[in-house]
Amino acid sequence: MKTLAGRRTRLLAATTATAALALVVAGCSSGDSGSGKTTVKGVHLAKAGQLTTCTHLPYPPFQSEVDGKVQGFDVSLIDLVAQDLGVKQQILDTPFENFKTGAFLNSGECDLAAAGMTITPERKKNVDFSDPYFEATQAVLVDKSSGIDSLADVKAKGKKLGAQAQTTGEDYVKGKGYDPISFESSDAVLNGLRTGQVQAVVIDFPVVQGWLKDKANADKFKVVDNLKTGEQYGFTVKKGNKALLDAVNKALKDAKADGTYKKIYEKWIGPYDASVASPAAS
Repeated sequence: MKTLAGRRTRLLAATTATAALALVVAGCSSGDSGSGKTTVKGVHLAKAGQLTTCTHLPYPPFQSEVDGKVQGFDVSLIDLVAQDLGVKQQILDTPFENFKTGAFLNSGECDLAAAGMTITPERKKNVDFSDPYFEATQAVLVDKSSGIDSLADVKAKGKKLGAQAQTTGEDYVKGKGYDPISFESSDAVLNGLRTGQVQAVVIDFPVVQGWLKDKANADKFKVVDNLKTGEQYGFTVKKGNKALLDAVNKALKDAKADGTYKKIYEKWIGPYDASVASPAAS
């Protein structure tokens, strides 16, 4: 995913209008049971009456500011966890490198992290992952005028490739012998393609799907490769926080069973794909 070194951490409020550094988190639960309590249904919370989620913005369609509110696929799923606990979700925008180390979880600033994050053995050393909730592929998006028809063409034709820093997509192409230009955010990746700094980019396919909903992007860019990297996304909690991990997994299981997950998927991702939506546990 992404890194934003030196960027000021911003607290994004779930219940108030945008003001200064605060943003409203859409779709939070309205229930107030457990309000004012730091332990709710056996789950200890970093702050009373709220489920504090670390994320990294922007990363549509998983989390980004839409109409002045932080919304997205991950946001909607974690809202279900908050609703089950009878509290409201509040989002803290943090540098992505902290997700790998679990720093904000260990410090007690956040209860969990939701950032379209791939489950990896390395990351499992520092945090506990939920059950997988999404299987992602890496897309290669190119400028239609570039003459690139595949990832291999990028190298063969001497073109420049971009990727988001600190991400599995960047790691993947580096492992294939490429030396991509690194960008700090998904927005910067797209801007690099728009301005001709690079002629191709590799990034999670759902992100590309979101970009191509914009007619201007669809007219100028095309997907030439969809790389099956076996990536599965998971939410994370502090090592040993079994009570919260169980609450997250229960919310995911219930949402898939009653059709709520499908509705959220179709709203933020697109046509429902059961194999992507319900990957086997890693």
